[in-house]
This record gives sequence, C-alpha cells and structure tokens, in this order.
Amino acid sequence: MSNAICRPATGESFDDGVLPHLDDAQRLARWLMRNEHDAEDVVQEASLRAFRYFRTFTGGNGRAWFLTIVRNTCFDWYGHSVQAETDPFDEKQHSGAGPASDPETLLLRTDDASLIARAMSNLPDRFRQLLVLRELEGLSYRELADVMGMRIGTVMSRLSRARQAFRGALNNELRHPGNIRGRVQIR
Repeated sequence: MSNAICRPATGESFDDGVLPHLDDAQRLARWLMRNEHDAEDVVQEASLRAFRYFRTFTGGNGRAWFLTIVRNTCFDWYGHSVQAETDPFDEKQHSGAGPASDPETLLLRTDDASLIARAMSNLPDRFRQLLVLRELEGLSYRELADVMGMRIGTVMSRLSRARQAFRGALNNELRHPGNIRGRVQIR
C-alpha cells in the first residue's frame, strides 16, 4: 500500500477520499470568502484539518465531509481575520470557456456573470451557501443536509426561500440603470 493515510476499517486513502474534491472545495471557498487569496488559504487549512482527522472519518460521502470542513474553516477564518475589500467575481478567470468571437456576445456574457455575482453577493450567507452548494457544486439534498447539518426537509424549504431571495436580488440588479439588459422581470 502507498504512504497515504488510510482508514483502518475500509483501507480508503486520503488521496482517494479527499483529494478529488479539491476543485469543489476551491470553488466553494471562493464563493464564501469572496476573495481568491483567502479562499486558497482556507482550502489549504481545510485540507490540513481533513488530513489530520481523516482517521476519524467514519465513511459515507467524502465530498460532503470535506466540503463541511471547508465551510467550517471559512466561518473560522471570518472570526480570525478582517476581510479587506474583496475582488469581484471574474467570469473569465473562473470558467474554462474560450473567448467569444462576437464582441456583443462577450459583452452580454460578462454582464450576465456580473449581474449574477452582484445578486449572489446581496443574499444572506445562509442562502448564498445553499445556492452555491446545490446549483454550482451540484450537491444532492442528502449531501446538502450533511454539509449544512440539517434535515432534508429543512434543506428543501430553505433552498426554496434562497431561490426566491435570489430572484428578488436579481430583479433588483436588473432595475439598475447601468445594466445592459434593461428592465427584465425574472419569474
């Protein structure tokens, strides 16, 4: 067997149970911290915590277990540091898509990404976390319940309220005069 830390009961290694989820952890931390550099520090700290306590992992969903550690590390990080002015979400940096050939399409895509980022930033943390984990990270309701430490029914009702709050925040952003899209109502 390799030098990887293993759980005694199953023999699953840290490399197999946690490392495949580093990209998910980075995206979650970026959304929660709203700063690329802090997100990198949080993921590094969360990875160290996961490594340190991997022997206590009792099985189940390794992704949900690791993202819970990332989420808790973000909360701890807020308590230990004062966050400076945050960097806006940069769609070009965070997507794998190549440049659009049409300048108008590129402008509309950039405006859409900025619009969504502004609407998300205006949501309460509990709603933003649920939406990021469900819609961007693709966690199931069961995984959300595990990560957030709540029952599935609570996850479903809060996710419904989070989507409703996002629609309202998006509509507020669309009403701003500087928006390219103008006055469009999201239903």
